[in-house]
Amino acid sequence: MRTGDGMDDGRGTTDDRGDEGRGTGNAGRQKKADPSVAPLSQDDNSITRRRALQVLGAVPASLAFGVLPQQPQQPLTPHVTPTPPPATAAQPRTGVAAPQFFNAHEWKTVRMLADYVIPRDERSGSATDAKVPEYMDFLLSDKEANPNTQVAMRGGLAWLDTECRRRFAKDFIDASDTQRREVLDDIAWPRKAKPEMSHGVAFFNRFRDMTGAGFFSSAMGWKDLQYMGNVFNPNWNGCPPDALRKLDVSYDLMQTRVSPQSK
Repeated sequence: MRTGDGMDDGRGTTDDRGDEGRGTGNAGRQKKADPSVAPLSQDDNSITRRRALQVLGAVPASLAFGVLPQQPQQPLTPHVTPTPPPATAAQPRTGVAAPQFFNAHEWKTVRMLADYVIPRDERSGSATDAKVPEYMDFLLSDKEANPNTQVAMRGGLAWLDTECRRRFAKDFIDASDTQRREVLDDIAWPRKAKPEMSHGVAFFNRFRDMTGAGFFSSAMGWKDLQYMGNVFNPNWNGCPPDALRKLDVSYDLMQTRVSPQSK
């Protein structure tokens, strides 16, 4: 070992540190032996780094560093597969929506009366086929519907039943077809109606207008009118002769009405 000024510094050589780590240090002081521990032999003192690594390699890393293996994390609540709701039987569809404004008796009266205004014929279906009563109910049940219109509709239906009961002792829907037509003929023609029928006339005029508006704004009404819309016509040959004769005009006559300045 190397010395300095004749004194041993207590450090091991470079080669010794390679296998043993560090020396005892502190200027050659020796650790006081523990009497309860048996002294190590020369071979025990010379445990190499290779041997130490072999020993550590046999121990799990978690234990070597004082870490205990963790248990698998358990969910806070056990997983439960959701159960689908029980299937319910499909409800049969009647094809007629429940009214929101009319009551049950009024609804039957409206549907019957609308078909008297626009009945089914060879050209198109009836007012109920075009869902005119549903159209009326939608307008009258709207939150912005005119209260006066609502009162007039209910009052008119009540008047119709009252008139049928006065004449035939039965409501409009329970009367015969002949009896219903008798009442309707008295209110369908305003100029021929008697003064005492004025309330019925006012009701029927309004009801007829709503029936026509609902029918002719439906697809069935468009077809009944043979409305084609804005269809492009690549072969415009002027106004048809039949239309010119009906209007009692001609192209020659129209030319005479053009001012000279525009020619």
